[in-house]
Amino acid sequence: MRALRILLIVVVILGGFFVIADRVAVNFAEGEAADKLRTTENLASTPDVSINGFPFLTQAAAGELDDVEVGIDDYEASTGNGAEKIRIGELRATLRGVAFSSDFSSATAATATGTATVGYDELMKATKSEPTDIGPGITAKVVGLSDGGDGKIKVSLQATVLGVELPEPVDVLSSVTVKDDNVEVVADGLPEVGGRQLAESRIRAITDFQQTIDELPGGIALDKVEAAKDGVEITVKGSNVELAG
Repeated sequence: MRALRILLIVVVILGGFFVIADRVAVNFAEGEAADKLRTTENLASTPDVSINGFPFLTQAAAGELDDVEVGIDDYEASTGNGAEKIRIGELRATLRGVAFSSDFSSATAATATGTATVGYDELMKATKSEPTDIGPGITAKVVGLSDGGDGKIKVSLQATVLGVELPEPVDVLSSVTVKDDNVEVVADGLPEVGGRQLAESRIRAITDFQQTIDELPGGIALDKVEAAKDGVEITVKGSNVELAG
């Protein structure tokens, strides 16, 4: 019995050492992965990287990680318009089946899913914020975007009729969808401006707009979008996502 007790104690101690070594190794790997991702994607700050699953060492030995979570704040995505950028406040992604090379110089995730949040102030860049002719003697401009409830965006227009600015903005509820790399905002109905019903093409020239968001990390792409309190929440996804290399 004494020998068995000693054996059990040794096993527990060794198991403890293995757990400690495993956690030290995973913390080091997370730091290295975060630095590599920052360099590869030319990020302004170091992202958060969490390698899930236990034990880490056996996953590393096999050359593939089951589950990796990545968080990037204030990511600047391309708008497809030259050097102009759009800021994504939060980008969070879960990566599955992350395979890496033997020298750790490259890594590719089999699949990636996540969310990206774009504030209404950033989305305003795609709107017509300068006065635009929408009818005889009538101009209008977009002065604000906000949550309209039920997944809709409220587009607020400031209109001027025959040189007189209307005392209150004209609000339009709009649907927001993803088409290719674009977030599209389309008015559900056409408002009256100054008591007048304007031609659909003229009013939609200012109420409807789209914002391109591409060149996301690793080639992930937009999937779905919905209006929320502080901006639009976008679902992103991808396959064979290159994280480095």
